[in-house]
Amino acid sequence: MRSLIKKILCLSPLLLGAMQATAQQLDISVEIPRLQVAEYHRPYLAIWVEKESGGVAANLAVWYDIKLKDDKGLEWLKDMRQWWRRTGRDLAFPIDGVTGATRAPGKHSLQFVQGREPLGQLPEGNYRLMVEAAREVGGREVLQLPFSWPPESEQQSSVSGSSELGEFSFQIKP
Repeated sequence: MRSLIKKILCLSPLLLGAMQATAQQLDISVEIPRLQVAEYHRPYLAIWVEKESGGVAANLAVWYDIKLKDDKGLEWLKDMRQWWRRTGRDLAFPIDGVTGATRAPGKHSLQFVQGREPLGQLPEGNYRLMVEAAREVGGREVLQLPFSWPPESEQQSSVSGSSELGEFSFQIKP
């Protein structure tokens, strides 16, 4: 009996590694452009997965000014109007693993795995990967990329913004 337990314990890391290797993965890249303006503020940004029917399937990232006293940064989340109306106003902040500080200009990468929060267990279907950015003394922009889940083969797509966002892309690995 002890030898059987030893074999199971020795094999369990290998089995866990094999299970993790087969998990579907969503890699996202979002670019915040460097703007030449008199008064620059980092944008608030939300990334979420939207069902084909329009409901929100998962909130993946929300970046806002978390350093302002008395949670004043929360007041301007509503400037990301589409995200706010669909899901933002119903959430309690901060959200572990989702919310964070605004980011400087440049490319930013995020990675999500099926079965782990915040992506969770995404049911089979057609979706849109959404990003919305809004900036004080600036503009607002929303981009979307359609995709199917679960992936039968590798999927990738990208779109470029025209003002508040640069390139927004994803790669899905089965």
